[in-house]
Amino acid sequence: MELPSQYNAKEVEDKIYQLWEKSGFFDPDNLPGKGKPFTIIMPPPNANGSLHIGHALFVTLEDIMIRFNRMKGRKTLWLPGADHAGFETQVVFDKKLEKEGRNRFQIPKDQLYKEMWDFTMHNKEVMYSQIKKLGASCDWSREKFAADKDIVKVVYDTFEKLKKDGLVYQGKRIINWCTKHQTSLSDLEIKYEERNDPLYFIKYGPIVVATGRPETMFGDVAVAVNPKDKRYKDLIGKEIPLPLTDRKISVIADNVVDMEFGTGAVKVTPSHDPIDFEICQKHNLESLQVIDFRGKLNEKTGIYSGSNIGEGRKKVVEDLKKSGFIEKIDQDYKHTVALCFKCGRVIEPMVMENQWFLKMTAKPKSGKLSLRDAAVKAVNEKKIVFVPKRMEKIFLHWMKNLRDWNISRQIIWAIPIPGDESGQVFDTWFSSGQWPFATLKTTQRGDFEKFYPTDVMETGWDILFFWVARMIMLGIYATGKVPFKHVYLHGLVRDKDKQKMSKSKGNVIDPLGIMDIYGTDALRMALVVGNTPGSDTAISEEKIKGYRNFSTKIWNASRFVLMNLKDYNHADKIQLNAKDKKLIKDLEKQAKEITKEIETFKFYTASEKIYHYFWHTFCDKIIEEQKPRLYGKDLKEKARSQRLSLLILANCLKLLHPFMPFITEEIYQQLPLKDKKECLMVEAWPD
Repeated sequence: MELPSQYNAKEVEDKIYQLWEKSGFFDPDNLPGKGKPFTIIMPPPNANGSLHIGHALFVTLEDIMIRFNRMKGRKTLWLPGADHAGFETQVVFDKKLEKEGRNRFQIPKDQLYKEMWDFTMHNKEVMYSQIKKLGASCDWSREKFAADKDIVKVVYDTFEKLKKDGLVYQGKRIINWCTKHQTSLSDLEIKYEERNDPLYFIKYGPIVVATGRPETMFGDVAVAVNPKDKRYKDLIGKEIPLPLTDRKISVIADNVVDMEFGTGAVKVTPSHDPIDFEICQKHNLESLQVIDFRGKLNEKTGIYSGSNIGEGRKKVVEDLKKSGFIEKIDQDYKHTVALCFKCGRVIEPMVMENQWFLKMTAKPKSGKLSLRDAAVKAVNEKKIVFVPKRMEKIFLHWMKNLRDWNISRQIIWAIPIPGDESGQVFDTWFSSGQWPFATLKTTQRGDFEKFYPTDVMETGWDILFFWVARMIMLGIYATGKVPFKHVYLHGLVRDKDKQKMSKSKGNVIDPLGIMDIYGTDALRMALVVGNTPGSDTAISEEKIKGYRNFSTKIWNASRFVLMNLKDYNHADKIQLNAKDKKLIKDLEKQAKEITKEIETFKFYTASEKIYHYFWHTFCDKIIEEQKPRLYGKDLKEKARSQRLSLLILANCLKLLHPFMPFITEEIYQQLPLKDKKECLMVEAWPD
């Protein structure tokens, strides 16, 4: 019944996790009673590398909710899994191949897929072991992988349903193309950067056209002006010469043209600009592609063929100058450039055949609401509540401007699109957008009926639109119900100076390394205290070290209580005095406040309250006040003090357990309690 003089997290944590796994209480089917279900589907980490500090945050927050609700007597299911992560994994694997001096375009397709599968499976197991080290009390018997055959079947069933409902179509459309990764990207996978570049004013016969991309002029099919622009009224419908070519193109009128930009006349290059593509469709014009998928000018550009975009632009501008076609060059043209969110290369708009698109705003044949409108309705009716609340407004604003979603990709590592002869695969977010219902429908235990809709989707605010919005839309469409009742969005983890963590800055905190030094519980507390939802949080080694000191305080206080219980018998009838009862009442009040904070997702204040109560009330005041009673000769007073100290310690351990599970479980196992449970994990919550 005596604790060692020092707490050794390394020795304790693996042993305690094995105790939890052996108990079977991670599985809701093994939990006592018939409590109301509480479900979280783990956002599946990408199975392509080790966990980082952001993963440690989401595991901690979700584990707090799961442990709290389990102790409240609910049938808690936290279903773990991993994502194949499609494009993200291919980017990581490409870097691995580059280090080995290999290129995926030179590896046979079947061999490449096999290598990527083995790579992912290895990383998945490493990642799961790391999640366990963080103390995650999830049900590993229900673990799912995004490329499991039964998950793929659910994805295909949804796809077929969407097709029958007229919401999926295949066509020739303009898409975002990354010339490095050789795949299309959705609008959400684009990052934007403001740049200052030259704006070229080029003479197209009687009209001067302003453009930032003269190298694409060989794909021009018209010059567009605004029909209200009196400057060009007499030229509409006429043909004008296209510089450096022997072609002529028409002058057309379209309201989309901004009369204030440049000269009010713009070149129309439908194969390489999304607005021009829409103009082309409207006016039934042809489309000419002059840049290939590697980002080089093609044979339609004549002598410039084979040049990359930068070189080609330089050569074209030189020749335009020599031929007298350049009127002027504005060197300070401020505009927004679309970049690949992974490599930062400028996105090349491309017209591609047979791309798969999902209609976001059109009504299905069944006559129900569109995917977008059904999601908006659910949020407006509070069937889904955002934490923090401000994210609801951001979500609704984004949904207003939704466009059809390009769900096809030209990579190997993802779920193949059924019936696509060109070998395209689904965008990762199309399959992961079905994760909540796909996982519960495939556990073979009737889980969908018991646990859907889930209670909370906890994830980073940065993937609100990548993932959360798509889960809401696809979940409602496929099941008729919202996929979750609450969306808790955490912020990004930054360093102590609020700088983004990066290897180049040398400010990255490795959660696994830090846990080895200070213990998992210290890291968990450091991640939660002061971390408000939706806001980025700062963390430092000093902060983690501070909560390691708190672990030491918990250990020493518990050791003191246990050392003074050698002659204690919980079977004895011990009546506490009025002052003792007041201390118990004060703790009950604290417990109620902490409960309310957790239930309203204020983990940052709940953790701080139990921290301050344990350190400053229990340790600094109550224990100090009990020493004369514990060391005195009055055996009745000693027994009362023993009972009081044990009761407060036991309840503090319960309140601390969701936040600091390892140390609290280790101490609980030593407590001489009446009607003691097998694990603190399934003790009743003290509210």
